[in-house]
Amino acid sequence: MFEGHDPYLVALSVAVASLGGYTGFALAARIRNTPGVSNRLLLAGAAAFLAVGIWTMHFVGMLAAPLPSDTVYLVLPTIISFLICALVVGISLFFVSIGEPSLKRVASSAVLLGVGIASMHYVGIHGLAGSFAITHVKTMVLLSVLVAIVTAYGGLRAFLAQQEGVRLIVSSIVFGMAVSGMHYTAMLGMHFEPLTGEAHHHAGGGLAASQQILSIVVAVLCFVIAAGFLLSLVPDQRRQAPASVAANPVAPSVAPAEPIAAPAISPRPVAPLGGLGQPPRAPVPRLPVESADGTHFIDTANVRSVRADAHYTRVHDGTRERMCPWSISEAEAQLDPSLFLRVHRSHIVAIPHVALVRKEGDGAVLELDGPSPHRVPVSRAKIAEVKARLGLASRRQA
Repeated sequence: MFEGHDPYLVALSVAVASLGGYTGFALAARIRNTPGVSNRLLLAGAAAFLAVGIWTMHFVGMLAAPLPSDTVYLVLPTIISFLICALVVGISLFFVSIGEPSLKRVASSAVLLGVGIASMHYVGIHGLAGSFAITHVKTMVLLSVLVAIVTAYGGLRAFLAQQEGVRLIVSSIVFGMAVSGMHYTAMLGMHFEPLTGEAHHHAGGGLAASQQILSIVVAVLCFVIAAGFLLSLVPDQRRQAPASVAANPVAPSVAPAEPIAAPAISPRPVAPLGGLGQPPRAPVPRLPVESADGTHFIDTANVRSVRADAHYTRVHDGTRERMCPWSISEAEAQLDPSLFLRVHRSHIVAIPHVALVRKEGDGAVLELDGPSPHRVPVSRAKIAEVKARLGLASRRQA
């Protein structure tokens, strides 16, 4: 498979794919934990790094291959190959990052990602031009697509199992193997056949780039991937903040200038007319959440936040979000009002799990503790009540 290839460039191609996978997956892992429009930016950034990693690996592998000396790269197919890659990667990440990652959803994403990687490869191969024709062994084409799909599924599964730490590293390595394995399997089934003199007019019909120009482009993209990888390793101070309050998770990290208030005020009743004429409703001990194999139940003590999602909600247990069949209003009515507070029209938080509160614009932001801390917005009208529930007083009350 690697006969005639430069071993150093082969190793570099696998490393580039793995680094691009790590950076892209690290960005995608934050989609579930960052509320608001920034999810779109994170998804776009993750797709971009993964696509650049795949595309750069492909052309590093081409530079490592023993190609004919007069080989050039047609610009249009080369650009199209990158656009295909970016599109399928973005769709695959969207499917596995938004909503419950069921078996059907992950398998469909893996098939799409594997077929997309293979399409990018063969479109890029179509961009090779020179005094030769390229033929492919059909069985090797099918095998390369199968390798891409199977290893892409393994990478997505490892990524979804735990979106940080060792599992994230494993998923990025598997991703690098998926891309590289597909590429070199396809190269094993590719053959060059010399053309006659009159057929040698490949480059006249379009803009072409030499291998030297491609080397410069690939070197720049390798630098971009390496820079993104190093930036992803920089600690996020906001994610580290809960560690400083682990001994007392109820006490938020706020500026010391804020004086301590009197005991927390009683929460407002959520029943119609304040519950007048109705027996008191006992709070539920567990919340239902949906998954591919049925309905599960999680203890309310493990719930960090509840987020509205159309007619349903998504419950965050400190690790990830899962769909709940209740509406946000029903969840507010069912949960214990002494522990949970609706801080925004679309968000309910568990007060004992608040680890950080800070002002942001006209409102505020709360950070909830857990293996994967996440942030929840607070509307301006709810800031005073939140501070009171957390044992803080505003300066106007002091």
